[in-house]
Amino acid sequence: MENNEKLSLVGRINAFTQKNRKPIFISLGCIVALLVILVAVFSLSDLFRKKAISRAEEFNRRYEELRFSINEESSAENVKTLLAELSSFAGKSSGYAGGRAWSIIAAIYADKKEWAESEKAWTSAAKAAAKTYLAPAAYFNAGVAAEEQGKTGEAIALYTQSISDTRSVFPGAARAQFSIGRLQESLNDTAAAIAAYRAVISGWPADAVWTSLAHSRIIALEK
Repeated sequence: MENNEKLSLVGRINAFTQKNRKPIFISLGCIVALLVILVAVFSLSDLFRKKAISRAEEFNRRYEELRFSINEESSAENVKTLLAELSSFAGKSSGYAGGRAWSIIAAIYADKKEWAESEKAWTSAAKAAAKTYLAPAAYFNAGVAAEEQGKTGEAIALYTQSISDTRSVFPGAARAQFSIGRLQESLNDTAAAIAAYRAVISGWPADAVWTSLAHSRIIALEK
């Protein structure tokens, strides 16, 4: 009985396949074609990504060549050209390549002490490379640029942003947290400063430099 049922089932499957073989073959063909297209798209995407990263690194090489003469008249035209090319590339790029390009722009403006433009570029770098390790460092550097402009509240927010993303390890996190405490001190908000310093101690106990400084500031503030 069981064998008869199995044969009957196989027969029904065969009959269904024979009756619907054309739409079945068409469906299978569509699936195979879709898979081929997906593989091609991913391959092209990876190729474009590698080319974009290579170009960003070439921009960085050019920046390094100009770095020590960036404020000299003899380099003015080369710096202008590099900034124009970088801006065009960064505006059309995302991910690591886009973030790298914005970072170079930000570094150029920092070298020129043009802190407002540097802050904007660092923030753009963080947003473009939001899913990479570049983002926390970019937010930190944007905070430094904000500080240079006397924008204390904005600097605190940017330092906070630099340590808020836990997807990647940021080596400067303890320093960023200490900077928050330092800026809260400058605003005469003792309670917020102490809380920030305690966060350094609890968050990065293995960091001897910044935890030690945080301990010293807490003792000074609690006298």
